[in-house]
Order: sequence, then C-alpha cells, then structure tokens
Amino acid sequence: MPQTEKIWLKSYPSYVKYHLDYPRKTLGELLDDAVPKRPDTVAMIFENQKTTYREFGDQVSRLATALKNMGVRKGERVGLMGPNCPQWVVSFYAILKVGAIAVQTNPMYLEREIAYQMNDSGATTVIVWEMLYPRVKSILNETSLQRVIAFNFLAPVASTPDLYSYDELIKTEPAPLSVAMNPEEDLAVLQYTGGTTGRSKGVMLTHQNLVCNALQTMAWSFNLNYGEERILTLLPVFHVYGMTNCVNYAVATAATQILLPRFEIDKVLEAINKYRPTLFPGAPTMFMAINNHPRVEEYWESLAAIKVCNSGSAPLPLEVAQRFAKVTQGEGNLVEGYGLSEASPVTHSNPLDRPTREGSIGLPFPDTDCVIMDLETGTKVLPVGEIGELCIKGPQVMKGYWHKPEETEATLRDGWLHTGDIARMDEDGYFYIIDRKKDMIIAGGFNIYPRDIEEILYEHPKVKEVVVAGVPDQYRGETTKAYIVLHSDVEATEQEFITFCRGKMAAFKIPHLVEFRDELPRTIVGKVLRRQLVEEEKAKLQTAAASQCSN
Repeated sequence: MPQTEKIWLKSYPSYVKYHLDYPRKTLGELLDDAVPKRPDTVAMIFENQKTTYREFGDQVSRLATALKNMGVRKGERVGLMGPNCPQWVVSFYAILKVGAIAVQTNPMYLEREIAYQMNDSGATTVIVWEMLYPRVKSILNETSLQRVIAFNFLAPVASTPDLYSYDELIKTEPAPLSVAMNPEEDLAVLQYTGGTTGRSKGVMLTHQNLVCNALQTMAWSFNLNYGEERILTLLPVFHVYGMTNCVNYAVATAATQILLPRFEIDKVLEAINKYRPTLFPGAPTMFMAINNHPRVEEYWESLAAIKVCNSGSAPLPLEVAQRFAKVTQGEGNLVEGYGLSEASPVTHSNPLDRPTREGSIGLPFPDTDCVIMDLETGTKVLPVGEIGELCIKGPQVMKGYWHKPEETEATLRDGWLHTGDIARMDEDGYFYIIDRKKDMIIAGGFNIYPRDIEEILYEHPKVKEVVVAGVPDQYRGETTKAYIVLHSDVEATEQEFITFCRGKMAAFKIPHLVEFRDELPRTIVGKVLRRQLVEEEKAKLQTAAASQCSN
C-alpha cells in the first residue's frame, strides 16, 4: 500500500510533537514510576475515601503476590468484572504485574455472555464484584474458570470453600515479582469487541499498545502538569475508552482519579463541585445531561475549571458542544475524538487550542498514519475529499484477534488496520466519519452487536425471521430495533419480545422498539438489507420534522 503525505501535520497544535519517544515499559512499570515520584499524591477518591499512590502501589503488590501464590502465571487470562471502584483499579494492575492478561468483562453481562467470554479467552481466574458473583457461580462448571475472587466496596467479603476474598488477599505480605516481560509482544488486555464483522472477539492489546496510547493522549493534552491533574473517572473502566483515558492516563501522569460507579447526574455535578476535576473524558449523553440539568448554573464555576473535556464512544452533536460551551462560559474545552478497541482506542482528536471543526473527529495522533481506501478493493488510496474506508497504522494498533487468524488477516492488512468506518479527509488533514460498514450499534456509548440479539430472539417459538438494526435516537445516538417476521397463524405484541429478552441479555442490549413485518428486504442473493431498514427510519424522521415545520 503506498504511503501518502501527512497533510494533517500542517494543522497540528504548536505544543504537540509529530513524533514521541516511547519508553520500553509495561503498564505495571508506569505505576512503579509514579509511586516513588508522588507517594503522597492522592491516586483515587471514591465515596469520600482517598488512596495515595503509596497505598495504591502497596495494594497492587500485595494482590499480585497473592495471585502468584495461588498459581496465576504469566500469560494466563484473568477476568475482571465490576463497576468503577478502587478494587477494580488495584486488581487490574495486580493482574498486569504478575504477567497475566486482563479480560475486561462488562458487569452488565448475564450468564450466557459471561460464559462465552470466559471460554473464548480460556480464563482461569475471575475477579468479580460480590453482587455479581451469583451469575459467575451459576456458569462455573461450564467454563475454564478455576478460581473466583470477590470484592465489595461496601463491606469486606468472607472467603468460602469456592470463593477467595479480595479483602483477605490484599493482606498478603508483598514479595518481589520477577516476571520477564516483553512490552512489544506480551499481552496486557483482551478487550472484547465485535470488530469489523461478526460475533464479539478478543482484541489483543500489548503493554506497548496501551503505554503508547496513554502517552499519545498525554501529548495531545493542554497545560498538563505531572502529579497535579484530577480526572473524573465516570466512563466505565472495563471499556477500552475508560481504561485508557482514565485509568492508564492517570497512572502515566500521577493524576488523581475521582471514581464514580455509575452516571447519576446530581452526584456527578456534586463531585465536580467538590473535587474540581481538570480532565473529563466522557460520552455525548453525559454532556447532554449536564447541559439539560435544571440547576446547572449553580455549577458553572466548577465546570469552567475543567481544562479538557473530550467526547468519544459516539458522534458528538454540534448543538451539544455549543450548549456546553455556553454552560461553561466559554471555558469548557469539549472536543470530539475517535477511536476503536483495535487501536487501544484513540487515533484522532480535535486540537484543544482552537474551536472544534464541525462534524470532524479531528487530526491523527502523533505517529499515527491514516489513509482513505477505496471501498471496492480496499487497496487503493483515495485523494483528499473522496469517501472510502478509514485505515490506520500506529504503535497503538492491536496485535490481532485472540485465536482468530482469519479475522485478523481480514482486518490487519500490510500493517494497516481497516476500521470498517467510511470516512473522508479534507485539505487540512481533518477526518470525518460518514458511516459504518459494520453493523455494530452504538447506543449511549455502548457497543451492541445485532447478531447477539438476533440469536436470542430466534429462540422464541413465534419468530420466523428477525433482523436487528440501530435506528436514530435523539438521546442515545442510536437505539436497537428488532424487525420480526412471525410464523404463520400466530399473533404477538411488541412488549412480549421485549420481556422475552430480559434475563437473557444485558439491559442496554434489549430492543427498545419492535416492528412486525410480512417479509424483510433482501438482496438478490438473499442477504437482509439492514441498511435499508435504517434509511427507512431516517426518512420517517425527516418526514415528521418537515410536517412539524409546515405546521
């Protein structure tokens, strides 16, 4: 594949270097650097409790020693399932310190989804929030799991014959850990995603991938002061966006994380007012909720103190960014970026030293090459302004998909990551996402894979055919809609299928809308035209909007 001129460099902020020097270190070694440099700096604030870097490092060492003592070895996969809390962060770094691989597991997953991920990864151990332990327990005999460790941030967990207590393990006397690691090759994380096609699969992210992306994000930041920043960790840390932009970024900069276990707008604003974060990585729905809060003016001063607000996970509507600028009295640097699990995740961002370019995901990060390839062959680089597939190359790009060589070969070609996103680049090097080749739905920042929902709906005896698509939603960006063809001579209601999905999948996946059809639109070879269904929904919205205007 020919290389093209990096015309985006002419638009680079003056404070950002084109090329960065990346240390040959693991994520665990980044923590080892931060602890002696800032031992008394607060590493985490959670429920008004503060943990210093000295305490953070000590807890990681103790838990890592305990993991080693119980038999966890380099290269083993360890599931990690829970909400944002200090125990999650400590467990994450303890897994990495012992040389194991963290398998990020969504705490909203139900039994079927947990079992699939544990078996696909071959996880031997899982560290889980005690409230979720019953789900894990019910599928233990169906998986490769040998050990379960439970934590709770409300009260200590007691050990049982089948369960290790996090609280007891954290009391282990720490011992030196001599684990030979190769940052370029050794995996740190299996991040499950739908990729560009098909069922969820494990993205193999090395220590180098994640360290480089943390440093790229640091380089892009504005007026960053080591050991003095405060990050509002509201994004789910099990998600690659929260893991990199909150957890790893914080350790790399010796910043304080203000950990919140869930998005509750009043508590979020109270935390902002009390702890004055300087960095706020979020999703459009979060900033929309702040904009629309009835008493938001009471928090103007503390919101204006945030130096950087970066938005990801879903497209940022222009009106949301403009309204946020008014809410923060012009001081809220809310910029849109772009990333994907296969790239650790961040590859693009709008610069912080100027207004966001409307509709753009911004410029490529340092050391990140991008081209727009033709959609037919995926081998021809298109000129400025033409629309094609966004392809990326950089130190943050994944090693491949776990035990899926064919999918890896299809997505990583000649060193280029084919994102499956349709985009264009303008004459200044700014990139714009036009559409997605893949069928993945992004609703409220969550990635939803239609096939997962379709497989469950096909279990309903009344379903003859079904296809699930993401349709426009003003609040969530997209929402899930199921188009169902019933067997002949049966009747059903929308609510019947919504209820059927409850208990079989995470709540965010459950279809919000159901439509019954006599048949589904198909190509001449029988493939369902999912995109046509989405276009029909968009046309309905446009017609409705035009009708309102005429009235």
